[in-house]
Amino acid sequence: MTQSPPSGARPPSGYAAPSRNGRTEIELIWIEQRLEHWIRFGRIAGERILSRKTRVVIFRPDAIIAFVRWSANDYGTIHSRIDILRAVRSGEPYTTAPFVRPGGELLLSIQGWQKVRSVIEAIDQVEAVGLDPCDIASDHWRHVHNRLSAGEQPRDYTAERHQAWLGRKALGR
Repeated sequence: MTQSPPSGARPPSGYAAPSRNGRTEIELIWIEQRLEHWIRFGRIAGERILSRKTRVVIFRPDAIIAFVRWSANDYGTIHSRIDILRAVRSGEPYTTAPFVRPGGELLLSIQGWQKVRSVIEAIDQVEAVGLDPCDIASDHWRHVHNRLSAGEQPRDYTAERHQAWLGRKALGR
């Protein structure tokens, strides 16, 4: 016989806590030429403006999102990073990421401007084929992460690959 957790109990660490709306929130900050957070792709389900420089965008569970963070000082870029993640459902395991609540399933996480630029080029390549980066096989983003981490060029995502993935998805694999 299982017992229900005491009132106010939290799920184990690393598991998405039930939120009031079951959605993922990402805080975006824009301080021109100093600190810039933006969404490269992702279907935004809602938004809250906190100040002139800060807003929170909201995503539904299973949304695929590319979140870019960049910061600089008087001497140039000091940090650049892109994370591509899947918004988790309540109770699913997740990886925490700065400015992302509660976190997400991390598909790609790259730091350093040269590699970030390579990811943006991979996103542009998917769009050039006529596909929305939100709708392609999430394994492609893992592939891009692994190849760039190893210092290799990722393979292009083609319409043929997309059709093969849609076929596998239809079969439930």
